[in-house]
Amino acid sequence: MKEIVVISGKGGTGKTSITASFAVLAGKSAVIADCDVDAADMHILLDPNNLKTEDFFSGELAIIDENICTQCGKCFDVCRFDAVEIIENKHTINKISCEGCGYCARVCPVNAITNIPLNVGKWFIANTRHQQPLVHAKLGIGSDNSGKLVAHVKNMAKEIADQYNRPYVIVDGSPGVGCPVVSSLSGANYVVLVTEPTVSGLHDLKRVYELVKKFHIKAGCIINKFDLNSQKTTEIIEFLENESIEHLGNLPYNEAFTKAMTECKTIVEFDSGEITNIITKVWEKVKTTLT
Repeated sequence: MKEIVVISGKGGTGKTSITASFAVLAGKSAVIADCDVDAADMHILLDPNNLKTEDFFSGELAIIDENICTQCGKCFDVCRFDAVEIIENKHTINKISCEGCGYCARVCPVNAITNIPLNVGKWFIANTRHQQPLVHAKLGIGSDNSGKLVAHVKNMAKEIADQYNRPYVIVDGSPGVGCPVVSSLSGANYVVLVTEPTVSGLHDLKRVYELVKKFHIKAGCIINKFDLNSQKTTEIIEFLENESIEHLGNLPYNEAFTKAMTECKTIVEFDSGEITNIITKVWEKVKTTLT
């Protein structure tokens, strides 16, 4: 089983559209994992039917039992996150500010404070309209620990791939270089970088590839909207050559991408022309690299 992760240094480069297209082209040979848990949208294009939904718990939250609390204020004094608040002369915990460190519970003289597991979101196992397993998730508003949720989504996708003998796990990673991206890259066999010919596109491509190099993962790159800025496209190609990154292909600007999204379809389902041909060739290159 080979794990392919699609990421970008910045949002809006077409990463999810390309990942969803790979999913359609892979058919029943792949399990799909949407690891962009902060802003998951793969389900919009793949129209999954959720088969399993579970809460995801990570970290802890302090809770004050008002029936026991003596309002001594020791928890208020020691909390470095300003999570203990006094409302109507009663000490309470601000759920957003609490880091679950447990210090307040340790200093409470009457054991009025306990830490409980924190529900930070939900994760789902689904079937897409192409009869592919899709594992996806939704991080709760204001919740952290997205890296752990990403790891859980990936692990579940791998388990399903092993169970049904699927040769590929295709992962839609988060944009940027933060914790969820690091978690997405862990254990990957190949990384597809999606960029665009802009100043920020090239800058963020360099930044995210620095992260990829630390994992020693072979990478390829797709330049989306390559025809909008020939100078930047040339600079990106030079960067790919210098870093020995496989240049997988160039996608021209095409409003068909937007039209496909408005119909909740992938571009390879909506368009039967140039764009689909290019993405199909890119997918074949990726599979050949992994053999």
